[in-house]
Amino acid sequence: MSDRLFVSTRKGLFRYDRSSSGEWKVEAATFLGDNVTLCLPLAEGKVLAALDHGHFGVKVHRSTDEGASFTETTTPKYPEKPEGLVDLNAMTKEPLAWNLKLIWSLESGGPDQRGRIWVGTIPGGLFRSDDEGESWELVRSLWDDERRQGWFGGGADLPGIHSICVDPRSSSRVLLGVSCGGAWITDDDGASWRLSAKGMKALFMPPDKQDDENTQDPHRIVQCPGQPEVYWCQHHCGVWRSTDEGANWDQVEVPPSSFGFGVAVHPEDGDTAWFVPGVSDEHRIPVDGQVVVARTRDGGKSFDVLREGLPQEHAYDLTYRHALDIDGSGDRLAFGSTTGGLWLTEDQGDHWQCLSANLPPIHAVRFA
Repeated sequence: MSDRLFVSTRKGLFRYDRSSSGEWKVEAATFLGDNVTLCLPLAEGKVLAALDHGHFGVKVHRSTDEGASFTETTTPKYPEKPEGLVDLNAMTKEPLAWNLKLIWSLESGGPDQRGRIWVGTIPGGLFRSDDEGESWELVRSLWDDERRQGWFGGGADLPGIHSICVDPRSSSRVLLGVSCGGAWITDDDGASWRLSAKGMKALFMPPDKQDDENTQDPHRIVQCPGQPEVYWCQHHCGVWRSTDEGANWDQVEVPPSSFGFGVAVHPEDGDTAWFVPGVSDEHRIPVDGQVVVARTRDGGKSFDVLREGLPQEHAYDLTYRHALDIDGSGDRLAFGSTTGGLWLTEDQGDHWQCLSANLPPIHAVRFA
């Protein structure tokens, strides 16, 4: 089990450590007052953190002491937009600026790719580093794909890459989740890409466009490391599962609601997954003011609605797409909310303990 948890919030990054007695406590608090959107624990005590300073832009910081302190490092940068190039915002039809708005995903490459970091961004660019973030390269094969012109913003004004799944069998195979742009797969380390969202359904589109793979709005996609042919997707319009490496997706009904943002899959068992349901679409609060976690152990045929230790009255916590995580044991999960609640389970969700009720709004949680 992992005994360390990083919590990225609207006003700082908090490192929780588990003591020998089993108590979880904050052992490091950095960037206090600053908007930390994501962090990525690396090997040898290194950690990357992404910050959004609003008017002052996006920054990346690195720690070499397990998150106790950070120094600023290089931030991904878009190239200059070629003069005369027509690249429009699909929603507003205004020219799309080639500027980094947000780092929306941070993932390490495979075990044979030492130093590899993948970064997904808003407005939809994928960046790659092979030196742990010292330098960055925009993956032009995806950015220059004419089908990107069909992507558009969902909750954000611009499209974004929020999910990056590096296949444990081959580091050259990567699946991306794009909002709103579907699921994309490369088998050759980013040299070429193909759409792979067949079966998903975008109910917010006109009837003749609802099956269009390039307009799907996955909120989060995860892959089972032990059964890598299995993916789960929490979509804007429900939950989908693929058991054939993302080629086809089948819809799953989740109680008490199939709407939400976060999804976690057991590291060895692709049939076992967790969700934090909410009310779609404008309200985005828990159903009946009760925070619950839905768990399936049979591939979505049935679900347990887990409540013990979670607030069950007048609770309006929403869990963002990166704010639910599972460690390598498959027993320990944690999730955080927009109202600063942080919960953890040691038994796959049967019982939850509240680690904090008054953190800043939580963007992401990540076990080290």
